[in-house]
Amino acid sequence: MLSNPITTLSWKGKLQNEYPLPFLDYRLRYNSFMNTISANLQAMREQYDQPPLRRSDLKVCPFEQFSKWLEDAVDAKIYDPNACSLSTVDSYGRPFARAVLLKGLEQSNFVFYTNYNSRKAAHLHDNPNACLHFPWFALQRQVMVSGEVVKLEEKMAEEYFNSRPSLSKLGAWASHQSKDLDSRETLEKAFLEAQEKWGENPPKPPHWGGYCLSADMIEFWQGGPNRLHDRFVYHRVDKVGDWLIKRLNP
Repeated sequence: MLSNPITTLSWKGKLQNEYPLPFLDYRLRYNSFMNTISANLQAMREQYDQPPLRRSDLKVCPFEQFSKWLEDAVDAKIYDPNACSLSTVDSYGRPFARAVLLKGLEQSNFVFYTNYNSRKAAHLHDNPNACLHFPWFALQRQVMVSGEVVKLEEKMAEEYFNSRPSLSKLGAWASHQSKDLDSRETLEKAFLEAQEKWGENPPKPPHWGGYCLSADMIEFWQGGPNRLHDRFVYHRVDKVGDWLIKRLNP
């Protein structure tokens, strides 16, 4: 049990109640740890050494350029090369990001799948503008894609769901994504119940499906010496498929 609090002067110059040891001892150890972490973070840096990326090196079509870089990431055996961060905003304008897997480039749209009852789905319902970020730092590269997101046709979602491993399909039934969960055991129990109900070939849940992001801006970044990185951004000019390419300062 903590002893009686003592009154001290806070950093804001106001009186406040604080506890003596062991609370103060914990706080001192915590501050020391955080100071060490902070010093280590400041010392962390990598030297980028890629040759300059020229405008002449780029494809006219950003989707061809993206496909080329994705192939390079696959060939380099980068872990989950199709993984990206999906950024959305809630109804208060607060940003959220999470990892998703790119599962298709359908008619120049970036396709991913999720639970339609999830937090990200609620955000996209209210504000369909989103951003994908592909962090291929092992190749000293990254790509950012922004645009408007719409739901994928049910038929395409069905086809993809049927191609998934059986246990992954069952997981889609077991998880009430983004909802409160009291324990790991509850989740595992829900999985076993789904397995008992659906067997080894469960159907696609009605609350599960795909989204496609129609890109209106795609940026390609490549690391360079002395932090003189190369950045090129493609802006969609019209719906025909014309793109304007600009170089940006790093």
